[in-house]
Amino acid sequence: HVQLVESGGGSVQAGGSLRLSCAVSGYSHIVMCVAWFRQVPGAEREGVATVDSTGNANYAESVKGRFTIIMNNAQNTVWLQMNSLKPGDTAMYTCSGRYSSSCPGLGAAYFGYWGQGTQVTVS
Repeated sequence: HVQLVESGGGSVQAGGSLRLSCAVSGYSHIVMCVAWFRQVPGAEREGVATVDSTGNANYAESVKGRFTIIMNNAQNTVWLQMNSLKPGDTAMYTCSGRYSSSCPGLGAAYFGYWGQGTQVTVS
């Protein structure tokens, strides 16, 4: 039974940084793709970044150069380092996963396992 638990959200001023963590359990990391999504009320969920077990990462254009996603297999954790934050980054950030050796893309429909989310507010 795959479980994902997010932490690290909070409030920060524009230009600041936050590091989100996603603790993943109940899976074989060798065949796991993990992603971060974000959503604001009234809007569709947006894919932010994906990473597979070999470290291959993919990012939404809106966060390229500012966000970094890292999978730490030894700790069963996926981090999302967010730098140069903007007010437009304000959202509920949710970690998700799927069993596959590579990540198919940033669409939410690809992912079957979801955490509860952590709020990020940039002012």
